[in-house]
Amino acid sequence: MSEPVLKVTNYNVDFWVDGVWYPAAIDMNYEVHPGKTLAIVGESGSGKSSSSMGLMGLLASNARTSGKVEVKGVDMLASSPATVRKYRGKEVAYIFQEPMTALNPVYTIGFQIVETLRTHFPMGPSAARERAIELLTLVDIPNPEASFDKYPHQLSGGQKQRAMIAVALACDPALLVADEPTTALDVTVQAEILDLMRELRTKLNSGILLITHDMGVVADMADEILVMKDGFTVEHDTADNIFNRPKHPYTQQLLAAVPKLGSVKVRELKHEGNTKPAPVLKLSDVTIEYPKRGRIPAFRAVSDFNLEIYPGEIVGLVGESGSGKTTIGRASIGLLPIKSGTISVAGNDISNSNTKMLSQIRRHTGIVFQDPASSLNPRLPIGESIGEPIMLAGIAKGAELNRKVEDLLDSVELPRSYRNRYPHELSGGQRQRVGIARALALTPDLLIADEPTSALDVSVQARFLDLLQGLQEELKFACLFITHDLGVVDILSHRIAVMQHGRLVEEGPRDQILKNPRDPYTQRLIAAVPIPDPAEQKKRREARLAAK
Repeated sequence: MSEPVLKVTNYNVDFWVDGVWYPAAIDMNYEVHPGKTLAIVGESGSGKSSSSMGLMGLLASNARTSGKVEVKGVDMLASSPATVRKYRGKEVAYIFQEPMTALNPVYTIGFQIVETLRTHFPMGPSAARERAIELLTLVDIPNPEASFDKYPHQLSGGQKQRAMIAVALACDPALLVADEPTTALDVTVQAEILDLMRELRTKLNSGILLITHDMGVVADMADEILVMKDGFTVEHDTADNIFNRPKHPYTQQLLAAVPKLGSVKVRELKHEGNTKPAPVLKLSDVTIEYPKRGRIPAFRAVSDFNLEIYPGEIVGLVGESGSGKTTIGRASIGLLPIKSGTISVAGNDISNSNTKMLSQIRRHTGIVFQDPASSLNPRLPIGESIGEPIMLAGIAKGAELNRKVEDLLDSVELPRSYRNRYPHELSGGQRQRVGIARALALTPDLLIADEPTSALDVSVQARFLDLLQGLQEELKFACLFITHDLGVVDILSHRIAVMQHGRLVEEGPRDQILKNPRDPYTQRLIAAVPIPDPAEQKKRREARLAAK
């Protein structure tokens, strides 16, 4: 076998918190060989991301690392900062978990790719620009020339993720560390990005260290799998053995928690009496436009959109990145103005409402944002973030407020001691749970959930979905569940609405959409869902590539 591009020996990561060293990764040993993919899986907070960030000195100042991390035979932990900088970006590239916080908000996407290229190669501005546009085309960003001049906030979550991947691929790295590379991507784009990573691996003979909780992606990509729990490696074997012959009880539990399409019985929505209640959310012929800004022309994000959601009902809104899902979610609680049509929430028309009316309506609505890191105030401990809506609504203060915050932390399975931690001290999945607790703080009539499970590993996701179903059945709130994960939609939704290019292409009961889709786009979406079975996934991938 060829020499490993990455060799990790007796590697440890610890964090200094309140006068105590807390271990995040304990005595890790693994190798990544050229042309091979090693996947690290495990629940949120198990040390997957911390261990990978520590490889190239990317952890915060309160972290320490020990052991050996050899990249092409050079020990990164024993090297000077200048040496590590030469390797970082060129030999070892990262795709980070949260593109909103990994991309610089004050520079355009194009500038950030050009900067990477010109740091490591003797390139002129025009050659670098040409290569940057080529990379944006490669990751399937719409209109690459125009996107080159856009800022991160002007792209959808999935488009930001693709821009992040373009930055990572710029220098044709020998090792790609991909931390949840497909989290914000819909299944069709995810399939293309995985094909792209596979192509890079083959063409450049690059090694890939894949950190993910999506077992379908693992089945599609991994040669070997390393399973982590509480900082320890509990199992390390080939993908075939892990999926088909898992030895450790935790690995077995992880695989059992993976949602599979069509495995859930239909949940019937029962209304009291025979009369259908008034919808909690009603959108009629809604059109939303983003106005012209500088060189960027006006953009119509949503056209003639119609949807109703009733009390106690969960409607799954699915579609590719940039199709307008998040735009609909934000407009539904008055965070975005609409160009035409009407939106009513709990019988109140919010189409042209003033600030006072919106503040009243927001007491009855909650939203879980797609990117938990950028939606939480970095200067507030999470207990204050969760308690803020309750305090501002005048519902509780003092000891009563503390009790409510602790109850909400319990409901999303976070330790009460975490109330004094800041967002940067939590993992991506833990931050998402804080966002969920905050959204449910006022027991809303309407919950807009924008990719709430995207940062959660499968075991926590399964517990969260049970929790959401339990809360929803108890509180009877209506929920617009925006996601690209059709397995989650299958578990939760009563109805499914499918969007493409700002339009509603199909809408109906869950079983009809998943088992008998009429629209070709919906059929394509369902065919692209990765299955947590390496042999079956290989067959599906080959069939999909043959059909292109």
